[in-house]
Amino acid sequence: MSSINVSPTPTPLTNSNGVLPHDIPPDAAPPTFDVSIFKSYLLSLLPPVLGASPEELFSLFDDEFEERVTRFAADGGGVIYVVKIKEDSEAEDAPPRCYYQLASQLTYSPSNVMALALIKRGHALDPLAPLATQLHILNLFGGEETPYESLHAVVSCGVKPWFDAFVGARGTGKEGDTKMGIPMTKKKFAELELSLLHLQQNVEIPETHLIIHPVIQRAVEQAQAANVRPNISFIPARHLNDSTFLNNLHSHVNQWIKSIQAVTKLSRDVSSGTASQEINFWLSLERALEGIEAQLRSEEVNMVMECLRNAKRYHATTSFIADTGLNSAMDLVHKYNQLMKDFPLNELLSATDLDKIQESLVLIFGHINRKLKLSPYPIRRALPLVEAISRDFNDQLLRVLTSHRLPYTPYETFDRLLSQTLNIFRTWDDLIKEFTNVAREVTRKRSEKFIPIKVVPAHAKLQERVRYLRDWRKQHEQLAVMTGPTKGLTTLAKEVGGMDMEEEVKEAYEVIKRIDVLDVSVEGTEIWVAAENAYNERVARVENQIIARLRDRLGTARNANEMFRVFSKFNALFVRPKIRGAIQEYQTQLIDSVKEDIKRLHDKFKTQYRFSEAYHMSQMRDLPPIAGAIIWARQIERQLLAYMKRVEDVLGKGWELYAEGQKLQSESAAFRKKLDVRPVYDAWLHDINRRDMAVNGRLFEIVRLRGGGFQLAVNFDPQTITLFKEVRNLLWLGFQVPHMITNMAKDAKRVYPHAVSLMETVRTYGQTLDLVEKNQGIEWLVAEYRNDAQRMVAKGMNIRWDHFVNHYDTARFVSSADGRDNRHIQFVREFASVVSVLQDKTNNVIDLYRDILRAVEDLSTCAYTNEAFSELLSKIQAAIDRLNLEGYANLEHWVAELDKRIEGILLQRLAHIIQVWCSEFDRADDDGRRDAMPLRDPTSKRRAGKGSREEKFVEGSITIKPIVHEIRIQNQVIFLDPPIEYARSTWIKQLHDWLGVICRLRRIQSSRYEIGLQMQHNLASETTYTSLLTHFPDNTLERPFALIELKVQQLKDYVAKWLQFQSLWDLEAEYVFNRLGDSLAHWQQLLTEIKKTRSTFDTSETQRSFGVCIVDYEQVQARVNAKYDAWQRDILSRFGVKLGNAMKEMHAAILKARNELEHHSIEGLVGSARRF
Repeated sequence: MSSINVSPTPTPLTNSNGVLPHDIPPDAAPPTFDVSIFKSYLLSLLPPVLGASPEELFSLFDDEFEERVTRFAADGGGVIYVVKIKEDSEAEDAPPRCYYQLASQLTYSPSNVMALALIKRGHALDPLAPLATQLHILNLFGGEETPYESLHAVVSCGVKPWFDAFVGARGTGKEGDTKMGIPMTKKKFAELELSLLHLQQNVEIPETHLIIHPVIQRAVEQAQAANVRPNISFIPARHLNDSTFLNNLHSHVNQWIKSIQAVTKLSRDVSSGTASQEINFWLSLERALEGIEAQLRSEEVNMVMECLRNAKRYHATTSFIADTGLNSAMDLVHKYNQLMKDFPLNELLSATDLDKIQESLVLIFGHINRKLKLSPYPIRRALPLVEAISRDFNDQLLRVLTSHRLPYTPYETFDRLLSQTLNIFRTWDDLIKEFTNVAREVTRKRSEKFIPIKVVPAHAKLQERVRYLRDWRKQHEQLAVMTGPTKGLTTLAKEVGGMDMEEEVKEAYEVIKRIDVLDVSVEGTEIWVAAENAYNERVARVENQIIARLRDRLGTARNANEMFRVFSKFNALFVRPKIRGAIQEYQTQLIDSVKEDIKRLHDKFKTQYRFSEAYHMSQMRDLPPIAGAIIWARQIERQLLAYMKRVEDVLGKGWELYAEGQKLQSESAAFRKKLDVRPVYDAWLHDINRRDMAVNGRLFEIVRLRGGGFQLAVNFDPQTITLFKEVRNLLWLGFQVPHMITNMAKDAKRVYPHAVSLMETVRTYGQTLDLVEKNQGIEWLVAEYRNDAQRMVAKGMNIRWDHFVNHYDTARFVSSADGRDNRHIQFVREFASVVSVLQDKTNNVIDLYRDILRAVEDLSTCAYTNEAFSELLSKIQAAIDRLNLEGYANLEHWVAELDKRIEGILLQRLAHIIQVWCSEFDRADDDGRRDAMPLRDPTSKRRAGKGSREEKFVEGSITIKPIVHEIRIQNQVIFLDPPIEYARSTWIKQLHDWLGVICRLRRIQSSRYEIGLQMQHNLASETTYTSLLTHFPDNTLERPFALIELKVQQLKDYVAKWLQFQSLWDLEAEYVFNRLGDSLAHWQQLLTEIKKTRSTFDTSETQRSFGVCIVDYEQVQARVNAKYDAWQRDILSRFGVKLGNAMKEMHAAILKARNELEHHSIEGLVGSARRF
């Protein structure tokens, strides 16, 4: 028996720096190992371990002992062996004597009784630490037996369990173990253990050594030394005729035959032992026979036969091979080994988990079924071989399942493991069926004697126990869950004063944990039954508590639905017969409830499918009407079956045997007959057969509209689409659709994607054309895309549906490079692409057009500033640039039309601004105040709210600031500053500035993205709106200039009056007086005019307003007044002198006349008239 001395706390020989863990200075040399310590350790260790006396051990301590121990203690040697060797004694009765040897290397010999391996745990032995902590000790047994048993014990009972214990204590989890390679190590340990077991179990094939006569041996050696093929010439002549020599050779040949026959006739009982023993037996037998055959071909055997033939002893040579039976045995073994070679049994025996076991079974039976057809291995041996495999399979399953400690695993793991195990059992059963079929077939082909092909599996009891365990644990888990804290049964039971059901169930399960649940032996079964009975006793008390609580809940239930709710909540417990029996009394109430539910189903069915909610849902989910109706009816049928199942769940099996249950059963059966969907299906078939649903005709058709006009449509019956959807759904529902209708549906399905694509394309085309018609003004832009679509329609007019139906769908079988679609399918795609482009371009241009229109409308109402107009025109230009960039056709003509429209709006704005300017220019007030008079822009009637605010802004901003003209006198010269021409130029400039707000705007252009000659053309064309000034239909533009000229003329007339006063300084008084002469009338007229003219300057005001200009005469007023006064005084004085002189002259004349009159008499006057 091997033993391993393992210290629980290993002491390291050195620390990480290679220094002894003691108080030795780092620079000091390590102490040398004392051999006497090792010698005393061996003297105390070896007597009990090797069974040696101290006197026998002195043979160890020879001259080389000290050198070997020193070498072992140093860094070099890792192991040293103490070998116990048995001495060969000549006397048979003498007791065996042993001596001992110290060796650094092992050699195996039958005389080696035992070897003790002393293995260092570190690099070198520390003389200051006890040797017990520095050495592993391992017994290696020898002797006559093979060392397989002891090595197998060391691996299976020592090394492997210690490794498993260490890995299990770490608990890194499956993923961590996989990363570290632990599963692979476990597998290698299992394979090593299995290999040693196989070596141990192998049937020993006796080794055959043929006896060779010494004379023959010497002759062969001489021939080989002479490098010549051996023959009888190398045998001395006296021996060739020596009868004693020949008899010896003859007896040797007979012994050969017997020893060979012992091997060739060797066999084993396949029903005993393991499968690996059967496999290894035939493989070993083949090797043994090959060894015998090699010996028979040797030179020594050939020379023996040649000597016997030379001596005419033919009966010993002719039947030699036949007597041995070697050829037939070799042939048989070789054929059998076709099955045995590469037999994957090790996959099963070294499997470490359930998945590997299942895979190994598939490999094993795959190998057997395949090789049995080739190899003549008898079926009567194959059946026990499979049974032996079953035993190995049973042992391996037990080993894997036991390692999991099933009672302690969580339920999920437990259920997964046992489900997997049952699945492996099912795999075994399937493989056995396949093996049985192969075995019967092979038996029939070989014409062997009939034997019943039956395999008795060794794992049958284990399979039954696993199945029972799974069901039992499931019931226990259901009970544990229902008594858990979440269900409320435990707390309620405590309130009532009962026991803690959860704890009770746990304690009941503890009984099962203490036993081996997989032990299927007689004793194990008895233990299991006793444990199960103890479990049932404790669980019965829990069941009584549950029954009391259930009855309480059912008693307080207000209606059947609440009862069903209770049943659904605690349904898992009804599998327990005791609890099931407690709810029997509620069957009448529940039957009435189910009757009500069935009545509601009747009402639902009577409303008909077409008026139900399911009909609308089916349309949403693309279910055709017939299939939808069938699904609806089947749903009602399933609901009916669910109600029946609910009653069965609650009342138990055989519920229909009761009177009420029988009536309910008959009513449900009658209702189910009404729910039969076969008549619906048959009516649909009849309708389809009556109609022509073939896919043919042209692709497009022209439809006449009721209101007049025509419309493009796809010549495809929508019922054809419904047909293939019906067929698809009916096939899914399990109906047998006739082949002809299926073919029609396949044609429809093949055409369906193209038809739907065409329908959608034509619908999109129609909608897009409607959009174009509704948005007048974009026709020119999308004309090119519309023409492309019309060309595609014209192209499609000649295509027929037959081309699509007859087109074989090769795309799924041919690679994309060669699987080009035919031209008809290509047309559908191109048409969809062209219309899609038309739609996208139309939608895009509509959006842009709306933006442009909005900006154009804003031109008529925006603020009258260059920034506002420029911003709107920039938006319009940006949209036009985008249209140009996206390649819309006829853009130049379209932009020209848009430009005309913009010109019209800008022309109206110009006319309005001229009108406003004129009104502002013409508006004047004597008090110098200017009241704004609202004028309405005729173009802004559409935007009253927004426009009114903007008009006020426009009119308020047109304020013509009055120009102040000052009448000044300098160097006795009266002049106007600034001159009248300045006023005219200022007013014209202001007018030009307001007109320039629009006239200087940049025109919109359609070719900003064009290059080349077109650019030169654009440079020559007008880039602003100045030409608008020439487009006024009336004298709108002339009016402001006329007003300016009128105002200038008024100013001239008024200023001229002031300039007349220049003559006050220019005239000479004598000149005036000479001109007037002596005519008093002229003098009087001049004075009157002077008096009138005085009103021009002889006022309290200092300026005169003409509205947009003011004449300031304050500077000249006083001087003119003074000059005027001087002139007036001079003229008056001169007029006074003239008048005085005239009066004097007149007075003198009157006096003279009076005197003359007075001197004449009155009489002289009477006769004739007198004149004075």
